[in-house]
Amino acid sequence: MSDTIDTIQAEEGLDPQDWDAMRRLGHRMVDDLVATLERVRERPVWQTVPEASRAFLRQPLPQDPRDPRDVYEDVRAHVLPYPTGNLHPRFWGWVMGTGSPMAMFAEMLASGLNWNVGGFDDSASLVEDQVLGWCKQIMGFPADASGLFVSGGSMANFVGLAVGRDARAGIDVRRRGVASAAARPVLYASRETHSSNVKAAELLGLGTDAVRLLPVDAQYRIDLDALRAQIATDRAAGAHPFAVVGNAGTVNTGAIDDLDALADIAAREGMWFHVDGAFGALARLHPDLAPLVSGIDRADSLAFDLHKWGYLPVEAGCVLVRDARAHQDAFAVKTAAYLKPVHGGPSARLSKFSDLGVQLSRGFRALKAWMSIQEHGARKLGRLVRQNVAQARYLAGLVAATPELELAAPVPLNVVCFRHRGAPGSSPEAQDDLNRDILVRLQESGEAVPSGTVVGGRFAIRVAITNHRSRRSDFDLLVRATLRAAESVRDARVTRGA
Repeated sequence: MSDTIDTIQAEEGLDPQDWDAMRRLGHRMVDDLVATLERVRERPVWQTVPEASRAFLRQPLPQDPRDPRDVYEDVRAHVLPYPTGNLHPRFWGWVMGTGSPMAMFAEMLASGLNWNVGGFDDSASLVEDQVLGWCKQIMGFPADASGLFVSGGSMANFVGLAVGRDARAGIDVRRRGVASAAARPVLYASRETHSSNVKAAELLGLGTDAVRLLPVDAQYRIDLDALRAQIATDRAAGAHPFAVVGNAGTVNTGAIDDLDALADIAAREGMWFHVDGAFGALARLHPDLAPLVSGIDRADSLAFDLHKWGYLPVEAGCVLVRDARAHQDAFAVKTAAYLKPVHGGPSARLSKFSDLGVQLSRGFRALKAWMSIQEHGARKLGRLVRQNVAQARYLAGLVAATPELELAAPVPLNVVCFRHRGAPGSSPEAQDDLNRDILVRLQESGEAVPSGTVVGGRFAIRVAITNHRSRRSDFDLLVRATLRAAESVRDARVTRGA
């Protein structure tokens, strides 16, 4: 007779039979990770995953248990050697933080105790409240503002713009929907704004046709005259301008919009003012740099990432909202019976983070921020941010002093875009092709990982410096490696032509 669900069988669990063996294995994992950080300069910045490991990672679903030690050996062989590379001092691609040992241990603690930070009466909720309070202090937001830890800048932008949509719609959007609005809501940003703001408009039911991507000036900041003119045009056409996005550090060049001027325009027009400060907002950590983002404290909502210029492991995004009631109104739902608080116990907490965003289940992202800020202090983190800006200016000076190279954009913050000039008389298209090939050779050599972008219609090598392990000697190496890569590309082309 076959077993049924009612058949009494030996009960099982997932805890180890040998706790000492598991403890030894865990210690080995920690030792391996610490050794990786300690000797990070000895490894390539990046290397591709070899076919043997790719094949191993395509294996079918395991059906039976294996020894945990064997499982970890597979991780050591096929996973750990092939990261994206952002732990390395010469990783400057995209905008990725580098993490730290203490923050790594914090992740282990958060995962080990498996907090679900929905707003229960527990220590994790108090920690997140405290870190959010620190973030408000850093950014100049009032103490009674609202905030939430999220996965990253994309979700932070979504949350901020969702609150803005509902607060400025003039109708009950949550009940009636965007389509019921008498006038189409319109969102404004520069053409340099991050794509997540456009994606947020799509997900919020506005559609890309409702997004006005405006021209920029020579510094890649939003053109304020174009903004004013477009708002007037849209109002005359019967549209409803509801929000403007200010950039505090564009992803392409690190440009910072005139945030004070945008705040003035938004206030005069009755619009929501959202600032995308994914990495640039944290310039507020140092008094020398804070003036660059003047006006950020006037935002209605602000998005930024502590896993970028806060040097934390992903994920650690944050959104602050000046009007706490508007924040809750945008996301809170009539509580289901199974989530209603009672007079005591873990659900008695008055405010719930799940009422301020999309997620009900939330990991303990704030612990690594709490422990890292406690370990280093805000002043030291600010000095590291300033150090990265100084390194960007140093690299810009190296590029300017190297005849074969040229800057592709101004360097207002921590992003340096440059290119190789190519052979005298070469076309822009040929120069773009050369610089793409140089970039790939740099990355595949394992010497350095910048990324690429297009600035002013031309391809550029982009160095985004949010790395606390970088030193000036690393940028010296980058320039030398770039020149070598250019020579290698030219030699390869000559050989192919022959």
